[in-house]
Amino acid sequence: MTTHSVAQLTALTQGYGRRNIIDDLTLSIQPGVTGLLGPNGAGKTTLFRTLATIAPPQSGELQLFGKPVTSEREARRVRRRIGYLPQDFGYFPAFSIIDFVRYCAWLREVPAKDADSATHEALAAVGLSDRARDRMKSLSGGMLRRAGIAAAIVGSPSLLLLDEPTVGLDPAQRLDFRSLIRSLARAGAAIVLSTHLVEDVGAACDTVLVLSDGQVVHSGTPQQLAQLSTPTAPGDSPLERGYMTVLGNRGSAEEATC
Repeated sequence: MTTHSVAQLTALTQGYGRRNIIDDLTLSIQPGVTGLLGPNGAGKTTLFRTLATIAPPQSGELQLFGKPVTSEREARRVRRRIGYLPQDFGYFPAFSIIDFVRYCAWLREVPAKDADSATHEALAAVGLSDRARDRMKSLSGGMLRRAGIAAAIVGSPSLLLLDEPTVGLDPAQRLDFRSLIRSLARAGAAIVLSTHLVEDVGAACDTVLVLSDGQVVHSGTPQQLAQLSTPTAPGDSPLERGYMTVLGNRGSAEEATC
């Protein structure tokens, strides 16, 4: 059976002003859970903003759901099928949680007849049904993150982009989050999860990408990344050591060309 890409980047260059963050990147995102690892400044947030159609490519091509996105009109069309949780997201402090998630459903143009049920399903998925009337300004860091996840998944988007979604979650909530992500993937969504928590990638992801200086320096399963581990690499697990080995090899290669 042929698997079609949900998102395809071809020779993408992206940055701010004259500074390129991503340079000549070609990448395909398939249905399932893709983990995105990389040090600070590697280009993860820039990549997410591009996939979310917030920042148009400076050059190269972005395809979403099989069609090139070359205009604001096309970007608005595909945004209906994208759920995006930035690392820092905005909200009206006086909104209740249910108002916030319902508002995000409206922004994504979830049909009015489905919006209420979709909102309640999203709140239930993150364990916030009993806190739905709490004000956003009163939430702890972990609860605020769960509200953001609910806003990202409301309406069952086809492409889900999650930037550090488990920050502030306790261990039990992180386990619930992994279960939620796996269930969304089984329903056919393509999920890209950016995190510094390598164990979340190992537990929830089908594919892991390592990004460094705007380039994918490794792509494979978590098991394949763990197999790259060297005994001297820092880390508390084979996956962490594999990740650090890839980054170390990248640095060594760059030094060799200087």
